[in-house]
Amino acid sequence: MQVQYIIVGQGICGTFLSWQLMQAGQSICVIDTAQPFSSTKVASGVINPVTGRQIVTTWLAEELLPFCMNSYTAIGETIGADVIQNCPVMAFPPSQQMQEAYAKKMQLPGSYIQPVAETIQQQYDPLFYFRHGVVAINPSLLIQLHPLLKGWRSVLSGKGVLRETAFDAGRLALHEGSVAYDDIHAEKIIFCDGLNTFGNPWWGKLPFVANKGQALIIDVPGLPQSNIYKFGPTTLVPWYDGLWWAGSSYENDFEDALPTDAFKKAATAALQTVIRQPFTVVDHLASIRPACIERRPFVGFHPQYPQIGILNGMGTKGCSLAPYFAAQLTGYLVNNTPIMPEAAVQRFARSLARG
Repeated sequence: MQVQYIIVGQGICGTFLSWQLMQAGQSICVIDTAQPFSSTKVASGVINPVTGRQIVTTWLAEELLPFCMNSYTAIGETIGADVIQNCPVMAFPPSQQMQEAYAKKMQLPGSYIQPVAETIQQQYDPLFYFRHGVVAINPSLLIQLHPLLKGWRSVLSGKGVLRETAFDAGRLALHEGSVAYDDIHAEKIIFCDGLNTFGNPWWGKLPFVANKGQALIIDVPGLPQSNIYKFGPTTLVPWYDGLWWAGSSYENDFEDALPTDAFKKAATAALQTVIRQPFTVVDHLASIRPACIERRPFVGFHPQYPQIGILNGMGTKGCSLAPYFAAQLTGYLVNNTPIMPEAAVQRFARSLARG
């Protein structure tokens, strides 16, 4: 098989890179294990332009929100599914101090923080415990990740460009200006396979950090699914089949990728302090996601092996960053347009070049 690019991994990065390259008329082959989406399975799918206790606007939010709306809408049309919607976050400040912080940010030009009418707030009285009002974060986007990834996987399989197998670095042969993996010959190979990328011989020197995320899937009868609800670190996100995603954790110290009883107990207790309605825990998810220590992704090609690329390290912002930087990498490959310096992996050229 002769293609221009081998893509390893079909999570959110590999999905958008393969889609955008094919849109640009490039030939690809995707290698991904038969049990895909390891870090995506715990992701809420939320793109929230506001983050942290300081209520700051996220990096590139003004560009990412319209870009993501267009990209997810377009790929959804390709697979015949509606995979994105505007879903405002209803944020319940956990303290008077946070209420005042939200009110202050609300006054800034172009703020994503918006007031919520008193009549709307009153509708939440029988649903939640809250003392410091409600504000809206709008626009916020909600991505249907599982239909997206499964739908695109079906397209790849139908076109005969998906190899459902675990990637083995020992089977990759590097040649001058090309690579070969078993019977697949390509100009370049690009690694989008999450944490596995940093265990291979080419990208292990990057300053990545692994963090573990956990979330509960809960049933809350009668809770309207028209919004996302945020209570400090606890967020409720509409899930599939009328259920709710509740989480998530950000753990740097962990033993394995399995769900823990400690998280389940703590998350359940936290939910009981904010949800008035009876709820049932129906599932518990966990996975490990890679990020960069400096909280910027890795995009580009190896300084010593220019046929080896990477699109990875999105951390908790994968839903917003992956489409954007997949497009940047596609532009670099097809039109030789530069990659944003803050994300270009060339910023670590000196570390990668060390023997």
